[in-house]
Amino acid sequence: MTALPTKRDETWRYSDLEAVARVWPVATHAHVVPAGETLALPILLDAADDAVTIEDHEIEIGASAQAIVHVAITSGRLGRVFVKVRLAEGAHFELTGAIVGGGSDTHEIVTRVTHAEPNATSAQTVRIVLGGQATGSYLGKVAVARDAQKTDATQSAKAMLLARTATANLKPELEIYADDVKCAHGATVGELDAQALFYLAARGIPPAEAKALLLRAFVGGLFEGTPDETRFDAAIDAALEKML
Repeated sequence: MTALPTKRDETWRYSDLEAVARVWPVATHAHVVPAGETLALPILLDAADDAVTIEDHEIEIGASAQAIVHVAITSGRLGRVFVKVRLAEGAHFELTGAIVGGGSDTHEIVTRVTHAEPNATSAQTVRIVLGGQATGSYLGKVAVARDAQKTDATQSAKAMLLARTATANLKPELEIYADDVKCAHGATVGELDAQALFYLAARGIPPAEAKALLLRAFVGGLFEGTPDETRFDAAIDAALEKML
């Protein structure tokens, strides 16, 4: 794509197009995972406060192969990751994502996953924390082709708003043409639990520390046990500290 995107495109509806124009056009990173092999793809967007960073990835996953993608977006005026995936028979795709945004940041994870052949699986988990006037979006579409029987696909997206001026856009979608599939998706937006904050305050924990504990519990564990855990958790903790 060379023309600058517009709000008419669903995948760009909530983006900061003025910021996008600063770096457009954007190159696409192509990945081919041969049959039976594994791709591990860590993506950490932790740039300067005014930075604009967009990464586009296209992944072809061969038969019985898998791709594991970890995404964390923790700073920058605009941070956007787009992942387009096609799964062959028996393939597996997994995406774990975290977004932490404050000020007037715009952070986005957009996925387009196509189950093209039978017996493939996919799982997407995204957690978002937003303060100030930040905008955070997860727009995930899973398409199941007519011949892709025995597909198993899940999407889970949850957002926590620290201010009523922040905006979360969660849109998991399913487009299913096969009739023997197992697909599920869910999306929730909420605020910090007032009772939990009261409980922690009653035990002498200062308000800022109590909020930090609850937020780390919300996004914590996403990358536990992975090679990216230390690096990703440090970036998430630093972003949360700036917001509290």
